[in-house]
Amino acid sequence: MAKNRVFFNIYEQLSGIRIIAIAILLVLGGGVLYYFNQLAQSLDEREAKYATLYAESISFLFEKGLDSNCDYTYVQEVLEANESIPTILVLGDDIMGYENIPELEDSTHKYTADEQENLLLLKIKEMRQEHEPIQFSTLDETGYVYYSSSLIVKQLRYFPYVLIAAFLIFGSLAFIAYSSSRRAEENRVWVGLAKETAHQLGTPISALMAWVEVLKSEPDFDESIGEEMTKDISRLETITTRFSNIGSVPQMKEQPITELVETTLKYLEKRISRKVDWFYENNLENRDQVVNINRPLIEWVIENLCKNAVDAMAGIGELHISVTNDNRNRVIIDIRDTGKGIAKGNLRRVFKPGFSTKKRGWGLGLTLAKRIVEIYHDGSLFVKETEVGTGTTFRMILSK
Repeated sequence: MAKNRVFFNIYEQLSGIRIIAIAILLVLGGGVLYYFNQLAQSLDEREAKYATLYAESISFLFEKGLDSNCDYTYVQEVLEANESIPTILVLGDDIMGYENIPELEDSTHKYTADEQENLLLLKIKEMRQEHEPIQFSTLDETGYVYYSSSLIVKQLRYFPYVLIAAFLIFGSLAFIAYSSSRRAEENRVWVGLAKETAHQLGTPISALMAWVEVLKSEPDFDESIGEEMTKDISRLETITTRFSNIGSVPQMKEQPITELVETTLKYLEKRISRKVDWFYENNLENRDQVVNINRPLIEWVIENLCKNAVDAMAGIGELHISVTNDNRNRVIIDIRDTGKGIAKGNLRRVFKPGFSTKKRGWGLGLTLAKRIVEIYHDGSLFVKETEVGTGTTFRMILSK
């Protein structure tokens, strides 16, 4: 139980660390957006002040006139300093001039007078939606300076999103690399564990076989007991073969699926609580249908699912097993119990290593079962339906 708790907490801690990391990234992302938004807003306000000064300079120029003896040096410097803010000067109903309009400054395209006027009118409409025009008065008319944010300010507004997108892409690639590395490490652990288990089981199984032969030689030994012991030893050999196959590339062979399921259920029925009622239904279109599988591994998956179902019912209830075909002629094996069901919060963790609702066990059975079906057999294993207090149905799909 202690080992299970330690193994389980490792994954709980990983989940907790992941949540903390996501929270930190969200805070950092929000901070970056806020900082650059404030920076862009400050620059925008600065440009608005400059646009106002620009309008006042033009107003001063119109009021004094070009023939005045005033010193226009400062006014000229203000007007010439605008090298980035797009502006359009309108006096009355006439467009008097413009500055920093990229389309009109493009030397590769020459606009006619009408095209230029239409473009400036369109730009005025866009600028009005972005900023309120700055109004100024002359001796005779009212003028307006329409302006929009400079390219630098616009780029600054989008820059944090580009930066965050770059970080997300980089983070995703790093996470994929880390996950691949961790899965590869887990695979090496599974392979090592499986091979070591198969190796350790080999010696005592050989010894047990020898002792059974010794017992059979005794005249008073019950042959029926010897036969049952031989069956169990044969079962241990099958388990050893399964672990050996998990730790290496399993050999696939076409097997009659009906015979495999029925043989496995017949073996389990004698060794599981008699308070469990078994219901088996075969709906295969062809009872002799064969599937390219590794028999010891698929037998182990069925056993594991059935034993988990019995545990979920605490040894009392109904176990329904059905075999059928889908519309692609794949074999579907459903195993349904009348147990306590699975809470919604645990559904996504059912196949995670270390997850178990039992007081004993490592919580690896369903993890290995899913790997066997999906990795080795290119099939599917999932919870088809579950309801707390009613039961659970696991579905296994095997291709031809």
